[in-house]
Amino acid sequence: MREPLRVVFAGTPDFAVPCLAACFDAGTNVVAAYTQPDRPAGRGRKLTASPVKAAALAAGVIVEQPENFRSVESRARLAAYDADLMVVVAYGLILSSSVLATPRYGCWNVHASLLPRWRGAAPIQRAILAGDDASGVCLMQMEKGLDTGPVIARRATPIGRDDTGGSLHDRLSAIGADLLRETLPLLAAARAPLPTQAQPDDGVEYAHKLEKSEALIDWNASALAIERKVRAFDPWPVAEGDVAGERLRIWRASALDARANAAPGTLVGASRNGLDVATGDGVLRVAELQRAGGKRICALDYLNARPELKQAAA
Repeated sequence: MREPLRVVFAGTPDFAVPCLAACFDAGTNVVAAYTQPDRPAGRGRKLTASPVKAAALAAGVIVEQPENFRSVESRARLAAYDADLMVVVAYGLILSSSVLATPRYGCWNVHASLLPRWRGAAPIQRAILAGDDASGVCLMQMEKGLDTGPVIARRATPIGRDDTGGSLHDRLSAIGADLLRETLPLLAAARAPLPTQAQPDDGVEYAHKLEKSEALIDWNASALAIERKVRAFDPWPVAEGDVAGERLRIWRASALDARANAAPGTLVGASRNGLDVATGDGVLRVAELQRAGGKRICALDYLNARPELKQAAA
């Protein structure tokens, strides 16, 4: 009977944890888990382990946290694990050609987009912002370029009108784990690189890292574009906009099939259903929001705190 595949796992955030579990489910021997060094987090800025570190330690897996692989020692330590494969999921480091060539069958990457669209750091949010009808996961054989490697397997999922960055994140994380559960046994049986399909040259888009500054709403944009921003930036960085003289974080909003004869940013309606704000094209209804220092509330609770808005918008 063959020995199970020796796998080194490399990942950091919540998105990667189901994929680590999938490696166990597929019967591989996870010999080490690489993750980013502990970082300050929370109000106390206490050093905090990544979700992958916590999951790996709970499973009894050795954890490695190098800042990078530039030193001879770090590369030698990786080579000493004698891995058949490295599975990389949102690790947070660019891997050199020498690192990619260290495992016997190279490195696989689980990427949350339908490549070549949305290569890069924030594919989930960029897909929603762009109004894409679908997203998905690609299991890719890694090469030196940024998400340019040939694809081993892919699976698509529609993006619904109610999908947020958070809901799509969770669904794609589960899909990525499913692809690993299905594909790792094929490599274990073949003990040779699996067939791949090169990415086409057409259709390349880069999903640049999200910046906090992008969260501010420009009311001159269309209601539909602003709705997408609200959905894409939930749960981070959360869209913000000036409404009725107050800066609000906007958690849930929808573009109405309506027009308003008012300047963009003007409150044109206020009811238990939401705050209606004129935009550059159409009206946006804000249903859930958050005041500075407050908690997330519905529009009705907000209006109870500011009853004058009902008359102002009438």
